[in-house]
Amino acid sequence: MRILVVDDAEDSRDIIEAALLSGGYNEIATAASGWEAIKFLDIGREGNGAPATDIVLLDIMMPEIDGIETCARIRNDQRYLDTPIIMVTSLDDMDSLSNAFLAGANDYVTKPLNRIELIARVRAALKLKAELERRQARERELLQFVSSWGDKHATVWIDDATGLFVGEVAEAYLTAVTERHPEELMSVLALAVDRLDVICTAQGEAVGRQILAQVAYAVRRTAATIGTVAAAYRNGIITVMAPELGAVPARNLAEALHKAVAKLGLANSESIAADHVTVSVAVATSHVRSGTDRVELLTQAIASAQAAAAKGGNRVVAVKGELCMSVV
Repeated sequence: MRILVVDDAEDSRDIIEAALLSGGYNEIATAASGWEAIKFLDIGREGNGAPATDIVLLDIMMPEIDGIETCARIRNDQRYLDTPIIMVTSLDDMDSLSNAFLAGANDYVTKPLNRIELIARVRAALKLKAELERRQARERELLQFVSSWGDKHATVWIDDATGLFVGEVAEAYLTAVTERHPEELMSVLALAVDRLDVICTAQGEAVGRQILAQVAYAVRRTAATIGTVAAAYRNGIITVMAPELGAVPARNLAEALHKAVAKLGLANSESIAADHVTVSVAVATSHVRSGTDRVELLTQAIASAQAAAAKGGNRVVAVKGELCMSVV
């Protein structure tokens, strides 16, 4: 990974560089000022060329152009929107950190530097960047897949009630990604609105659609992670497919979805579990090797959510089956 160290003090640059070298990071560039960093990063150049570094360690207190302004200028360049920026500050200048975070900084370390802490922060930032890049790549795949269907399918891509992809699109995508991702860890979450059929019968289809729309909004807001694919089925089931998400974080996401719907406080006189609209969420996690595995994982999650709803609902369950190697 390429690292840029920006500090006006030569001693500080040497200390940071030595610490990074001891952690196995060999591609290190240094800049003695904000202007020098801006020049190195080629900030302001038009075009979409590759970024010059993968992470920036940026001192706050520097003459002429300080670290905060330098950070803001770096963030204004599209190539560096997702580049981790770690501020380096002294303990007596902590007040400047709030402005640094407003300018786009991701994290900070304090002087005098602790080598272990510095390496840990850098590794965490680079790991997060790599995860973001993987999820962005999956999002581009989905968009490319959908666009390949052609304009004639545009009217059937999106579910009218929820604004999510229709379930068939998600299933087709799961089948299509096998060639590019022959084996991966994957989680699928299925959410069923408890007693939705009773609500629609007693209060009308329009009320049911309104409830689904608000539940879908809560799902999008809670599961707004790049790389996840949310879809809705005509029977009211909402699914979230999360590539590379393990069992524990998937269960945490399921709990968050369950709580997010409860917080909506949608009145429901038909519920037997509470006085508001509740949902049953099932989560299935497995290492999948084929499109069939992916669709089967989806099927297991949907069936489990429906079964949980039929037993009274308002719960989160983990699927247990042959595919699910990681079960919470």
